[in-house]
Amino acid sequence: MKIGILRTGHSPDGMIETMGNYDTMFERLLDGNDFTYETFSVVDGEFPAGPQDADGWLITGSKHGAYEDHAWIPPLEDLIRSINATGKPLIGVCFGHQIIAQALGGKVEKFEGGWSVGRTEYTLDGQPLALNAWHQDQVTQLPESARVVGSSDFCANAMLAYGDNIWTIQPHPEFNPAFVDGLIKTRGKGVVPDALLEAATAELTKPLNSNDIAARMAQFFKSKARS
Repeated sequence: MKIGILRTGHSPDGMIETMGNYDTMFERLLDGNDFTYETFSVVDGEFPAGPQDADGWLITGSKHGAYEDHAWIPPLEDLIRSINATGKPLIGVCFGHQIIAQALGGKVEKFEGGWSVGRTEYTLDGQPLALNAWHQDQVTQLPESARVVGSSDFCANAMLAYGDNIWTIQPHPEFNPAFVDGLIKTRGKGVVPDALLEAATAELTKPLNSNDIAARMAQFFKSKARS
């Protein structure tokens, strides 16, 4: 099965060489499932010809906001709607979670409650789990077609499903503790409140459920694949 990765951002300079770019992280996360991959760096204007270019699709995170004025965002929204129309499986993570909601009629904005950084506890289908987060933006209004399947005390719309072919998640199962530590040191200082960065650093060694989410994502792709 071929997964098309729509890369909407890049790892910080100095971290790509040691930890990989966002598409590489997802390939690592989903390793062992016999998937093949093709990355389209949409943040740099590189788009597929259409939904038919892959069997399933995944939209990565980004430092950009879904509501920002970038030339690549409207065509990405068009592509999301086209993928949805075909019934092919689509997963969105962080920015991907947000841009899918926006493309399908929802609203994304900076959350007045501030940032979520580092290990965060959620419930998914009523079960507790912990994942790394790194965001201030949130989906604040749901599209009519969306249903909430996971949340946290901080983020009510943390995990969404649309019909049976789109599943999205606000936190980052692909971010390991070393990468979050790098973000704290490169992108956090002066942007995220120091107290949140200190709290995130203190929890870097605590267990995560990233492998559980990886298994869920892989099963979603396999079970929802369309010809």
